[in-house]
Amino acid sequence: MQTFDTTTTTLTTLRRGSQLYETERRLNAVLNNASVAIFLMDDRQHCVYMNRAAELLTGFSLTEVLARDCPLHDIVHHTYPDGRPFPLAECAIDRAFPENNQERGEEVFVHKDGHFYPVGFTASPIRDDETRIIGTIIEVRDITEEKAAAERQRLLTNELNHRVKNTLATVQSIAAQTFRGNTDVAVRQTFDARMVALSNTHNVLTAENWESASLRSVVEGALAPHALAEVDTARFDLVGPDTRLHPKVAVTLAMALHELMTNAAKYGALSVPEGRVGVSWTLEPGESGERLELVWTETGGPPVAEPTRKGFGSRLIERQLPMEFDGSADLTFAPTGVTCRLRIPLTALGWHGQERVTGRTAR
Repeated sequence: MQTFDTTTTTLTTLRRGSQLYETERRLNAVLNNASVAIFLMDDRQHCVYMNRAAELLTGFSLTEVLARDCPLHDIVHHTYPDGRPFPLAECAIDRAFPENNQERGEEVFVHKDGHFYPVGFTASPIRDDETRIIGTIIEVRDITEEKAAAERQRLLTNELNHRVKNTLATVQSIAAQTFRGNTDVAVRQTFDARMVALSNTHNVLTAENWESASLRSVVEGALAPHALAEVDTARFDLVGPDTRLHPKVAVTLAMALHELMTNAAKYGALSVPEGRVGVSWTLEPGESGERLELVWTETGGPPVAEPTRKGFGSRLIERQLPMEFDGSADLTFAPTGVTCRLRIPLTALGWHGQERVTGRTAR
């Protein structure tokens, strides 16, 4: 194991005095026992201090770094992983000196022995009493294990999605054999469309590592089969803030929207050129947290009559969402067009990924 003379890893004292000496000694004790690597740069981006964790991280001792008398970038960040030189001017960490407080990001450093390793960093300028920038302080941590774990998770998620897709394909194959000669083509096409809708939702979730799904992506995915075939994009009006949905909510909501879209294409607003579909949603405070309220509205279609019996789509919408998520679903067959109002509690489900996607509204 590489060792360093840590007696040199101290902050340089400008003037000596008992109180100042004790303060410096305590500060060095704190910094050298910190698990995160800490670098202190002057106004030339030369490193003037690095703690013990920084020495272990980079392979360089402070004495070696001081002897190089060059920007720290040229010592630990001088080359891209593909071998190209990495100019100081392109360094995000260096931008923290003239520009930003709490500049955060990820980079790839070069160890003393030549191997590359990923790091996460936080960098901020240091200012004097007159607010002039006189240096930079940087906190750095090795994220090799985090990257490896994320890659393993990605591979597992992709494998899970692959197996789910195989299972859906098997279901379709079994259905094809079952329906053969006994079911008309329209019924078979409806079944296949439902399988595709379920598969598309799985794709959205896979892109998010099955942690959550974008509400807007779920809505757009459900409308996509019909929207892509339309020349007039004004037939659809989507209004509402984006948010993150639990995977179970995403799958069930996508299937409900698919059923509404299919019914609209066959019998409702999307069956005639002048028909329109509006999907609007809001996020409202509920008794136990945030609640999604989504309204599907059809206009401009042929006159609507109450169906004499409930099909799969109606049962899914009116029973599945309330049963699984303690929400409610109101499906109205008004003469002017179908309206469906869904209310789904979100924060009461106890899952991660609830953060609002700010600054973006579906229009």
